[in-house]
Amino acid sequence: MTTHYFMTLLPMILLALVGWSLSLKDNNVTVVDSLWAMFFLIATAVTYSLQTAPSQRAYLVLCLVAIWACRLSIYLHLRNHHKPEDLRYQAIRARNQPNFRYKSVYLVFLLQAFLAWFISLPLNLASQSSNAINLFDGLGIALWVVGMGFQVAGDTQLSRFKSRPANKGKVLNTGVWRYTRHPNYFGESCIWMGYGLIAVAAGAWWAMISPLFMIYLLVKVTGVKLLEADIAERRPGYSLYVKQTNAFLPWFPKK
Repeated sequence: MTTHYFMTLLPMILLALVGWSLSLKDNNVTVVDSLWAMFFLIATAVTYSLQTAPSQRAYLVLCLVAIWACRLSIYLHLRNHHKPEDLRYQAIRARNQPNFRYKSVYLVFLLQAFLAWFISLPLNLASQSSNAINLFDGLGIALWVVGMGFQVAGDTQLSRFKSRPANKGKVLNTGVWRYTRHPNYFGESCIWMGYGLIAVAAGAWWAMISPLFMIYLLVKVTGVKLLEADIAERRPGYSLYVKQTNAFLPWFPKK
């Protein structure tokens, strides 16, 4: 099983290098966001293809990852295309001059490839299992559906909100954004817990370390904490929004 896992690393590294080469053209590393989900699709597809008789669970995992990865990558590509470099990467660029365009190959692209490789552990182990489909698979699928619902709804509502010039500088606090300040991150966490439960169904309970690590990144490192570091300075109404709305877990707004 570990052989298949290690064999997924090389194509992920190659994808990272392709992304880095594309970033050199526009001097913009934001393209890595569009590649993030593709790392997992490549890893899952490689694991699936290496098996002589893939199980029902392997097919299930491949389908779930393909739907999630393609939707997220297309959305991020359309959102970021022809836009300035994301503020997160501008800050990293400023801290790592001179020659960040070359340093970014390992500071951004290879780093994300290795992170994705580690986080892909439950996908790999679940895909290689011959255990019969069971209750934990069903629970995993249910969580995945909930996560996709929050993620798609959050992204769609935010895109529509931003498309209206009158909303510039305002805070979206309707729809799913009424119940959590980060429905897309909450949805992503549910999706990964779903993958983790499918790995548990396959007998690889220890693979839950990867979804838990992913959630930690979303809440404490690259997601909620980083995004909210200065957003109140750019949007005057955000401080009130923070007081009324949960940061992560959806709940009714406070009065």
